[in-house]
Amino acid sequence: MQPLISIIIPTYNRTHIIGETLDSIIAQTYTNWECIVVDDGSTDNTPEILQKYIDKDSRFQFCHRPKEKQKGPNSCRNYGFTKSKGDLINFFDSDDLYKVNAFEKVVAMFDENFDSVVVKTEVVEFNSKKYLSENKIKSENLLEDYFIGRLTFYVGGPFWNRKFLQQQEYLFDENIRNIDDWDFNMRMLYQQPRISLVEDNLIQYRMHKDSFSKELGKLNKDEVLSDFKAREKHLILNKKSLLINPSFIKIFIIKRHNKYMKTALFQNNPLKYYLLKKLLQKELIYGYYKQCIKTFVGFVLYLFFRKGYNLLNI
Repeated sequence: MQPLISIIIPTYNRTHIIGETLDSIIAQTYTNWECIVVDDGSTDNTPEILQKYIDKDSRFQFCHRPKEKQKGPNSCRNYGFTKSKGDLINFFDSDDLYKVNAFEKVVAMFDENFDSVVVKTEVVEFNSKKYLSENKIKSENLLEDYFIGRLTFYVGGPFWNRKFLQQQEYLFDENIRNIDDWDFNMRMLYQQPRISLVEDNLIQYRMHKDSFSKELGKLNKDEVLSDFKAREKHLILNKKSLLINPSFIKIFIIKRHNKYMKTALFQNNPLKYYLLKKLLQKELIYGYYKQCIKTFVGFVLYLFFRKGYNLLNI
């Protein structure tokens, strides 16, 4: 029996690039798949582009996020899952590409005893296709390493067993804007799934100026706050199972706050005062009183005298 793979793709105004993503699906050597593209309210000619693919290949489906559902890719992914029929579910982005034998290699590693098959992803520059990096997916301490980013699956790396996903309380958190894939994968890992790893780069993550992952580096306030919210959420979730040492999570959260505060300070970004306040609050709440004093003194010294950098390091 050949399992059906469901690819679920949220999209918003990606007319100029989604065609390449869909072409990489058509090119697959494994043919038992369906692709569900969920539009998040595009104002370009996305429907016309998708109709051409549907007319050419009935394995494509195109639908719109219901108006009553919250806007965002996570709503689209959740809705797409309800429309899917596959044995294996892969959440994919509308600007990434599959290698031609990706599905074939995933199916070769899959059976009903696995909750997920995870493949590696290579990051390339969008226009030149220049290789930039690749992710790590194997670890002896998967939960802690995934939590702090020593390894990552990205959103498209895991091909999930449908039965496993159906057992979850919910899939993607529709209230998280950024690192939504981190939050989703982290919650799935708490369930200690049985994972089969494929140490081949079968997906290309194409880095471009509009990549959502770049918003944190730009100090987009909404995205930074989404990052903070997600990390704090997992401190609470972990209290139920204690699969990760709570102190480990707290110091990581402080380091994340510290990272963005220092970036804003060094760039003289107006957010520097707001991010300082958020960092000091966390250090006080978590009981890092000495560090709180060092942070404040280091901030003032750097702000006025360009000194005190070492006091800001954790």
